[in-house]
Amino acid sequence: MDAARDDVFIDEISFPATDGYALTGTLFLPRGAKRHAVLINSATAVPRKIYRGFASYLAHRGCAVMTYDYRGIGDSRQPAMVGYNQPKSLVGFKASMSDWAAQDVTAAVRWMRERYNTLPLAYIGHSYGGQALGLIENNSEISRAAFVASQAATWRLMTSPEKYRVFAFMNFVGVPLVHALGYAPGWVGIGEDLPKGVFLQWADWVSSPRYLFDSKLPALENFAKFKGELRALCFSDDPWATRPAVELLTSGFTAIKPEVLTVKPSDVGAKAIGHFGFFRPEHRDTLWRGVAEWIQGE
Repeated sequence: MDAARDDVFIDEISFPATDGYALTGTLFLPRGAKRHAVLINSATAVPRKIYRGFASYLAHRGCAVMTYDYRGIGDSRQPAMVGYNQPKSLVGFKASMSDWAAQDVTAAVRWMRERYNTLPLAYIGHSYGGQALGLIENNSEISRAAFVASQAATWRLMTSPEKYRVFAFMNFVGVPLVHALGYAPGWVGIGEDLPKGVFLQWADWVSSPRYLFDSKLPALENFAKFKGELRALCFSDDPWATRPAVELLTSGFTAIKPEVLTVKPSDVGAKAIGHFGFFRPEHRDTLWRGVAEWIQGE
């Protein structure tokens, strides 16, 4: 273990995706007994480090928690052969959003299930992380899933004027730029750099009326395999994961009756939450506690 913080051990690890690609993750472990296992699955173009505070909080409550980066993102991006601590170019790097689900998320669930096989396994999905739950073939291993601002992100269900900005950016800026450069640069405002295939599939889904449900991916049949409990949080000031968009995503889980909750910033004494605000430490005793108690069945 390389660190201890607030009665939590933190360990940097590496584990193989289903195709053998090396993924980097972080384990957050309680000093005392482990009562639950939790896998935190990131949003698009978001490195795992933004979930560190929330993961430590869950570990403090007795959970064995793992965060990790999808291939091409954060520490799961290959290093350059020259230069100090420089990432390798994503030009020519093969990956898509459906690859992230089939190869990376599937492997992360498998790794947690095998390592903590006596504990109930919970799944936290932020934005894309929630979408991926429906696409993985082993989602039946999950007992409870909590979605945070996770939605079927078609531009049509976003709020105005954001919906028009997103449509224009994706189709008239993002797609041409990605074809020209061979990858999606983070400096255009998307977060981390993205592999070309990830961005192009994302743009296709965003432009489709029913997002990924219009893609005809064979993996869509996995939505019906999930039999656990599902609670999805949407925030009234989030222009992307609006309640209709969250309800569209959760409607794909046909074997269960998902619970969708709308939270206003004023409900938790905040001025704003938006798409990323849940993970700010100021919500430790409100939003964090609520999700933790739910996934632990308290």
